[in-house]
Amino acid sequence: ALVGADGELLHQARRPTGRERGPDAVVEGILGFAAELRAHGIRALGEPASAAGVAVPGIVDEAEGVAAYAANLGWRDVPLRALLAERLGGVPVALGHDVRTGGLAEGRLGAGRGADRFLFVPLGTGIAGAIGIDGKVEAGAHGFAGEIGH
Repeated sequence: ALVGADGELLHQARRPTGRERGPDAVVEGILGFAAELRAHGIRALGEPASAAGVAVPGIVDEAEGVAAYAANLGWRDVPLRALLAERLGGVPVALGHDVRTGGLAEGRLGAGRGADRFLFVPLGTGIAGAIGIDGKVEAGAHGFAGEIGH
C-alpha cells in the first residue's frame, strides 16, 4: 500500500507470495512488488515514497533488518531490509514482524488508539499476538514477545 504521512490510504494492491516456487522466488516477488508500488507512487503522486516498510512472518531481527526464520516461506537469514533499500534506490526501509507491525498499526490508528495497554490477536495461518504498552508494541527480551504458538 501507499500511505500518506497522515495515515491516509492512497493506493493498495495485493499479490500472491508465490511460495510454491521456493524461498528465492518469494523474496524476488516482494522486491518486484515494492518496486511496482514505488513506480505507481511516482506516476500517480508525482514523487516516490520517502520510506518503505515490510512486515513478514516468523522470527525477525528488526534491528539488523533480517528475516531470520520463516517456516512457511522457507527463509533463513534473509537480509530483506538491505535488499529492499537497494531495489528502491536507497530510501529508508523498516522490516518488522507481521503481527507486531499489525498491532502497532492497530494501536496507532485502530481500536487500540488512545489505550495505554492492548492485546492484538489476529486470526491467520499462524498463532501470534502483539502486546501494546504505552504506545509501543513489546518485542520482548529476545524479540519473540507475542509468539503465542511457540
